[in-house]
Amino acid sequence: MANYKIHPLADVQAKTIGEGTTIWQFSVVLKQAKIGTNCNINALTLIENDVIIGDNVTVKSGVQIWDGLRIENNVFIGPNVTFTNDFIPRSKQRPAAFLKTTIQHHASIGANATIIGGITIGQYALIGAGSVVTKDVAPYALVYGNPAKQQGWVCECGTKLNEYNCPSCNKNYAMIDHVLTEQNRTEQNRTEQL
Repeated sequence: MANYKIHPLADVQAKTIGEGTTIWQFSVVLKQAKIGTNCNINALTLIENDVIIGDNVTVKSGVQIWDGLRIENNVFIGPNVTFTNDFIPRSKQRPAAFLKTTIQHHASIGANATIIGGITIGQYALIGAGSVVTKDVAPYALVYGNPAKQQGWVCECGTKLNEYNCPSCNKNYAMIDHVLTEQNRTEQNRTEQL
């Protein structure tokens, strides 16, 4: 017996669906898609074949996840987010390969954002609602606008950092080799190296 829930009004052909996942009404999931555990796939969504979705992912209503998307664990995709996977689309012409897009773990994408294919959105990044993202987004980056531009950094809790410090949960970050890193992890790594 399957340990996931599929609404009777959903069309789910995929067999690789993790335990605890729920797929709501009027959703379509094609046969070769892979969906992890404890995901919440809201109503009115489409998931194509060459898609891998990790664990604990939330996909809100009105999202189409096209071939070539890789969505890692704990990602949030807001309502009506639009993904693309072809730079030169033409009717009745399928490309030799679709663009690959990766959404790294714990990233969040706000409602109505558009994600142009072939990019990577880094871990814990936060994409503002209505943004048009045309290039890679660094881990922990806060981006918004059209085209989306970096407007700061966010904590793992999602709060905008103030000089690399989180005013909500008091975590501290440091910029090391142009990469934002949580300070406790940096200190732990140094200790392990000694």
